[in-house]
Amino acid sequence: MDLANAFPAAKAKGRCLANAVILAFVLFAKPLMARQSIDVIVMTNGDRLTGTIKRLEAGVLHFGLDYADGDALIEWAKVARIESRQLFIVKMQDGSVFVGSLSTASQPKPGGITQLQIVETAEAENPVTVDTSQVVDVRQTADEVLKRLSGGVSFGSSYSKGNNATQYNLSADTAYQRETWGAQANFSSNLSSSSGATTSTRNMLGLGAFHLLPWKNYFYGGIGNFLQSSVQGISLQTSLGGGIGRFLKNTNRSQIAVMGGLAWQNTDYRQPDVSQSGQNVITGLVALDMSLFKFNKTSLTVAAHLFPALSEPGRVRFDTNTSYFVKIFGDLSLNITFYGNWDTKPPPHFSGSDYGTSSGLSWTFGK
Repeated sequence: MDLANAFPAAKAKGRCLANAVILAFVLFAKPLMARQSIDVIVMTNGDRLTGTIKRLEAGVLHFGLDYADGDALIEWAKVARIESRQLFIVKMQDGSVFVGSLSTASQPKPGGITQLQIVETAEAENPVTVDTSQVVDVRQTADEVLKRLSGGVSFGSSYSKGNNATQYNLSADTAYQRETWGAQANFSSNLSSSSGATTSTRNMLGLGAFHLLPWKNYFYGGIGNFLQSSVQGISLQTSLGGGIGRFLKNTNRSQIAVMGGLAWQNTDYRQPDVSQSGQNVITGLVALDMSLFKFNKTSLTVAAHLFPALSEPGRVRFDTNTSYFVKIFGDLSLNITFYGNWDTKPPPHFSGSDYGTSSGLSWTFGK
């Protein structure tokens, strides 16, 4: 059904979809929560805590305590010792990835740098030893598929009686992580309507996967984007591509990755009598993923794709999704998002751009 021509039904479906997505994520998240609280961490000031290590990201160790509501957020640089029999995926600044249980070397390295031991199997006699200052990310892992999932859901809406204006935005994402490869999917939907104006909708589904290469910080990956935009008159724009990428920066304060390659795009417009209603274009591909963090407060994520047309010189398409998160408490955050897509040579009488901002609440789950 065309949302632009059936706004009441679209709103009802939007609410149902939002509720269904939230319910699904809650059901998926519940199995990930249960684990014995037997992990131990010791702080540099001597404090000792027993609980559940959830994950390390952005320089923050998420630690669950049986007697606390929500996770304790602990600065990684202030952890002196750590012990856990749970399996974790440990990522380093140089791109190395290890899998195993965690412990701390009995004797600190000269200079005061704490060393983390990663025991890859129960029978391993020589655990891998790394400096904790070089650890970027730690995630729980297991043989069960559900325990490897992580993601989040965001929703926001507004209504104004004066001009009968209604807006809503919904987004969801999930990721599946293995030792040397990963896959992710994300969906976003925006709808805006007001008296005397045409209802506008934008829906986008993004798929992606990557695999680490033998050379540190290099990977190969692929993307699949599916876009619908009433502002640009796009019924469906399909973008499929892949290439080679590199992590330019990979620390617990920032992560920046770029990828270059080739892509194929097909665009169907809503007016069948337009001479360019169906288009197949071979393009180059430049992709950017960037995340910046500030301890226990804010984060900024940027995802962007540039498609310079090779079979139609001079034509360039670009899309981006930028989100700024402010943590409220636990896994709940306030987000402000800027989204957009541009085409330098759209068909005659069609808009070359569609962009906007949205805000709402975000909840994350998983490891």
